[in-house]
Amino acid sequence: MKPTTVTALVSRRAAIAKVVAGAGLLGQGGRAHAGGQLEEPLIDSVRSALSSAVRNQAPPVPEFPDTESRLTYLRWLAASSQRLQRRKPEWNVRKEFLETVWYESRRAGLDTALVLGLVEVESNFRKFAISSAGARGYTQVMPFWTRVLGDGDADKLFHMQTNLRFGCVILRHYLDRERGDLFLGLGRYNGSRGQAPYPNAVLAARARWDVSAQV
Repeated sequence: MKPTTVTALVSRRAAIAKVVAGAGLLGQGGRAHAGGQLEEPLIDSVRSALSSAVRNQAPPVPEFPDTESRLTYLRWLAASSQRLQRRKPEWNVRKEFLETVWYESRRAGLDTALVLGLVEVESNFRKFAISSAGARGYTQVMPFWTRVLGDGDADKLFHMQTNLRFGCVILRHYLDRERGDLFLGLGRYNGSRGQAPYPNAVLAARARWDVSAQV
């Protein structure tokens, strides 16, 4: 191969890598799994329920019915924080993120490890990730949801709690539509319903974030 050809090939690969890295969407093993929810009509009752869930911006303050529940949470926080440290080195940032995931996942009736797995696959824990389809933030929410459930300001999807709230509410909606079927619900979240790669990636990541055996 001629030197000029090698140089051109290296330059081309570097340019592609730059585009992918700029999107902030490299998931496990370098695969991109950007959010691609499909816009669909919602009946008024569903729209009202989702809008109410998103608007209620209560601060993510964990509450516990007893001491043992609080200790379980603290053990989960310590174990999850240790695993997340490489991606979020600052303790305060890491703690706030995990507290919010804990709060929003439970508020939506979701497994916290599942939400962390989804965030890993969708954005690799990058707050300002944007996909080629325009999905934004940790949970890669498509901007059309801000018209359906909010005021249409897509920039709000970069706010941590807002993004996690949208992601959890939308995933809950899709799981309810699929009668609790994780495979189909996750596929619908990604816009790839019925295809295995995305659900399998999220479920594999979920297993990595399930620290119940340690807490």
